Amino acid sequence: MNRCKQAHGTAFAVSQDDFTRAMRDASLPIPLGLVDQDGSSAGRRFSVYRNNIAVSLREAMHSAFPVITKLLGTENMNGLSRLFLHAHPPKSPLMMFYGAEFPNFLEAQPQLSHLGYLGDVARLELAMRQAYHAADATPIAPDTLVGLSEDALLTSRLTFAPALHLLQSPWPIEAIWRFNTVPQAPAPQAGAQAVIITRPEFDPVLQLFPAAGAVWLDALQQGASIGAALQRATATDADFDLSFPLTLLLQGGAITGLERKR
Repeated sequence: MNRCKQAHGTAFAVSQDDFTRAMRDASLPIPLGLVDQDGSSAGRRFSVYRNNIAVSLREAMHSAFPVITKLLGTENMNGLSRLFLHAHPPKSPLMMFYGAEFPNFLEAQPQLSHLGYLGDVARLELAMRQAYHAADATPIAPDTLVGLSEDALLTSRLTFAPALHLLQSPWPIEAIWRFNTVPQAPAPQAGAQAVIITRPEFDPVLQLFPAAGAVWLDALQQGASIGAALQRATATDADFDLSFPLTLLLQGGAITGLERKR
């Protein structure tokens, strides 16, 4: 509870819930009885503080989801950011965590139902941000796999860097992202895409990933051996070649360990 005083000096309490609701919703009235340390009304200060919070969080959403902002326009994104703040107030003082629920929030908006790709594009942008802030990890040397017998390789399990993300979508999310971030990039064509995000140095790198490779990597991330994951991938595509996705992961510094079968 927040202890407050009326102007005539009578003390009363403003509930934390009422205070918080009013703080994140400018349409609600200022809680009655808020005063500063001199006993003067703090309503104006509250309004300024509330506005500053709303503006800061709105700008945080623009920074976190620049492609969504470009696709929808600044004014529409401002309105969505305001609605999102009401539904999902920050749970952490660290802005890098704000917006985690935004992809699902977008998909729940009936006025955006004709833009089915928005949720997955937002998931891609969220994953790029998460990859940027992920903990550092030391990748294995590429030659770690050299000299292993086929049986030793196929029965081994891989561990991955925290920055690695795999996304699979029925929409061309990589093409949409690139068209809106890279000059002269070609317009997106309809179709499903899978992508991986790695962080070989300081900044995340987004790359297309083969569909069967996504099945393989998803199985590995769930703890399957390389061979068991390969069986799942070849069930999807009999011509699946392990060397290409494995090379992408090694080049991206995404593999941090090889656990041999004992």
